[in-house]
Amino acid sequence: MTAAATPASSPATAGERPGVRMARSRRNAELSLLLLAMALVAAYGAMVEAKVLDTVTTGFWVPAATLTAVFLGMHLVIRFLAPFADPALLPAVALLNGLGVGFLRRLDLAKAAPEERADLAIFAGTGGRQLAWTLISVVLAAGLLALMRDHRSISRYAYTLGLAGIVLVMLPAVLPASISEINGAKLWVRIGSFSIQPGEFAKLALLVFFAYYLVRKREVLSLASHRFLGIDFPRGRDLGPVLVVWVISLLVLVFEKDLGTSLLYFGMFVATVYIATERVSWLLIGLVLFFGGAYLAYVLGEAVGGPFANFYLRAQIWLDPFAQPYDDGYQLVQGLLALGSGGLFGAGPGGGQPLLLPEVQNDFIFAGIGEEIGLFGLSALLVIYLLIVERGLRAALAVRDSFGKLLAGGLAFTLALQVFVIVGGISKLIPLTGQTTPFLSAGGSSLMANWLLIAVLLRVSDAGRRPVDGAGGKVTRPSGPPEQLHGAPTEVIKP
Repeated sequence: MTAAATPASSPATAGERPGVRMARSRRNAELSLLLLAMALVAAYGAMVEAKVLDTVTTGFWVPAATLTAVFLGMHLVIRFLAPFADPALLPAVALLNGLGVGFLRRLDLAKAAPEERADLAIFAGTGGRQLAWTLISVVLAAGLLALMRDHRSISRYAYTLGLAGIVLVMLPAVLPASISEINGAKLWVRIGSFSIQPGEFAKLALLVFFAYYLVRKREVLSLASHRFLGIDFPRGRDLGPVLVVWVISLLVLVFEKDLGTSLLYFGMFVATVYIATERVSWLLIGLVLFFGGAYLAYVLGEAVGGPFANFYLRAQIWLDPFAQPYDDGYQLVQGLLALGSGGLFGAGPGGGQPLLLPEVQNDFIFAGIGEEIGLFGLSALLVIYLLIVERGLRAALAVRDSFGKLLAGGLAFTLALQVFVIVGGISKLIPLTGQTTPFLSAGGSSLMANWLLIAVLLRVSDAGRRPVDGAGGKVTRPSGPPEQLHGAPTEVIKP
């Protein structure tokens, strides 16, 4: 290593010169937070066993220890491959993932016969499969960090990824319902016992394409044709890309019968356009287009039926779930009752009745957990999601290139929108959707896709937090009292 010269009046000391502060990676802080998160996961597992089994077995710590080993491996990968990445991302995601595995194992304990519960194997049931999927997902995220040393490199494949994303979005819609439809929504591809949700991976591919496209077209989309009520609106001929994505989202709504996926794709594009142009008019146009399209689908569902019938039925359930509380509205009613019975503090881990909830391991896991940890516990979970989103937006602000800013901002907003869609559906704020709760719900597709999303955010945050000069060397900034910094040199350390 060679260093730029400093004045003779500042003699060098071992490892650091006076008045110069080396950039800090904060990996030790990440390690401490990660161990704290795993301690909470272990405590959750112990409380579940104490409630369900009336005792705490000697192996209650094994699932948490397995998760700790997996996440410590990811921590080491970050330490060597992305040393300046945000230190809060991995611990926050690990905590959510660990609690999801713990709750799924709690469901397995409730389903097992009382005499078999204490001997339930670690990789048995839904919780065991989720633990295995966690290992696979973390390995994929680590592999992506190893392959993608610079986030800008994926912009070379933007058009290829965009085409792949469209194919993945449309694939379930064109397949027969026997291999693509579950609970009325065509979001899956099932071959025998194997199933995958291609839309989870499509959102990542499409976001790369959106970010690349908007970097090139940002100036055009920022042009205004006229001003109305103090808001600058774009020119009519510049609305083409938004209209194309709007049509695609409506096709998803109609043919895949899922409002959440449709809202997710269109919302993340409009949000990325807003980040690129900083014009509120794009948000207003997006809201008008989406809600106008959803209302049109509702009217056609009532009048025509056919491909619009499923959305009309979901809207009717949303408007009055208690009209048929034991039929079409049963799932939503049970979710609302679970949230209500949880109260402020909940029944305690293992103390609820989550098996009364249909699809509690997938769509309604938030309601199942909410019955046991209450409003305060759910608020804490939402704060963790908010922390991840905030750190993603911070990475977008810190990174120096426009592509990275749009990519990180879009990824952070997509995660926030996915949480909003699923929590909004469960709480009756919006119609029910087929989305999964990130890192909590059972399923390999969602878990792998979201860990890949986190890997990209880690790479972008590493680039944003790493001080570099024009030649790629690390830059350290002078430290000390302000009166001593005037004219102080900046030290550049290069390989």
